[in-house]
Parts: sequence; C-alpha cells; structure tokens
Amino acid sequence: MKPGREVVVNDITILVIDKQVFFRAGLRQALSQQSDFKILDCDPEQESLELIEVNSPDVVLLDIDFPSLSGLELSRKIARRHPSARVVILSPNHDDEELFEVIKTGAVAYLSKNTPTEELVSTISRACQGEYPINNSLIARPKVAEHVLKQFQDIVSMGKTMETITAPLTHRETQILNYIAEGNSNKQIARILGISEQTIKNHVSAILRKLNANDRAHAVALAMRNGWILAEGKPRGVSQQNLNTI
Repeated sequence: MKPGREVVVNDITILVIDKQVFFRAGLRQALSQQSDFKILDCDPEQESLELIEVNSPDVVLLDIDFPSLSGLELSRKIARRHPSARVVILSPNHDDEELFEVIKTGAVAYLSKNTPTEELVSTISRACQGEYPINNSLIARPKVAEHVLKQFQDIVSMGKTMETITAPLTHRETQILNYIAEGNSNKQIARILGISEQTIKNHVSAILRKLNANDRAHAVALAMRNGWILAEGKPRGVSQQNLNTI
C-alpha cells in the first residue's frame, strides 16, 4: 500500500427485528465486535418498515416469529418495498417446510437462531456482496429443491402468474433478464453493464430463485408470459445450451 493512501471502510448497517429483547441484545453484543457493523434493533410490532425507510439498512436479521410465522409476511413486504435491504431469516426450528416458505419471500439467507457468530458474520458479509447464501441451503436439501421445481412446473402448466408467491425482480435483475433474453452470455452482460461476471452470476441466481425457475430458459419464458420482458427480446439464434449456462 502506498504511504498516505486513505483506506475507506464502508459500514454495514444491520437491523435486528425480533420480539425477544434478550435475543436482540445478545445479537447486538455478538455483532458489535465487528468494527464495520452498525447495529440497530426493534420489536416487529414497532414501525419496522418505517425504520428501514429512515435508516436504509444493508441487512435485516428477521425473526420468523414461530408459530405465527408473521416474519414471513414482513419479509415479503421488505422485499417489495425495500429491495436493497437483504433479509436474513432467523428461525428456532430451521426445517425443510420453513425453508420452502422462506425462499418464496425473497430472503437471501435462512439460518438457525443457534448459528455461531462467525457463520452469521460470514453470511452478512456474503449478502452484502450480492450473494445468496440461501442457495446453499437449497442445494443441501434436495426435497425442498424438488418441491420448488414442482411448484414452478405446476404454475407454468396452469398459466398462472408468479406475483403472489415470489418477490419482485429489482430493476437490475429485470435489466439482466432482458439481456439474457437477447442471447447475451454472463460475460457479455458484465461487459455491457461494467460490472464483474461474478456479480452477474449472483444476479442470475437471484432471478432463478425469485421466479422458482430451474434454468435461464425457464426464467425467460416465464418473464415473457407475464409481460415482464418484451417477446421481441427473445433470443435470436441462441442455442439452448447457451441459455442454460450460468
């Protein structure tokens, strides 16, 4: 490093939403060891959406609120109204059925409330880098992956829209989906947008997860069916193999 060069550290703002005061206090204490973490907390019955509006947190650590599961609905609202806030669902149960429901809310990660601090910190950092750690949970649970795929196939066969069961695509994700529909590879899209190919891959993973699509071709077909991208933008002279390359 050159002498005199200033190192800029971007703080990560984290909002903890949980009914249990002691749990919120414990998370604050555990995460406060990270010098770049700015931690806020609130009860879910407070104006949590307003707090997000005012503070623009990078990550929201959200209690699933078992057994009412009201945390799932709050996660959906955050995904719709504040797509830049990355929601990490924390659960005391952490089972397959919950994971399936969490995936549909647009959350980026699903962790047990007993997750070690080191893993939680790593998940927060990965989420802020545009990753979706929930994909790892899905890969590790083939029954849930099969359930997700089956629902996608049922919806497509019935001609229904995905609006009621998926989080909306962000502007960037819609933009990338249009480029995919035009037949561009990840590398080409990265060059067009001036961002890294890995970032494009992360966005593609998010698109597939939000649409419950098992490959890029499914995502494009579903987006066209629902009018999210123009039919004229469909790939021209692009092979199925290129469509499925992530």
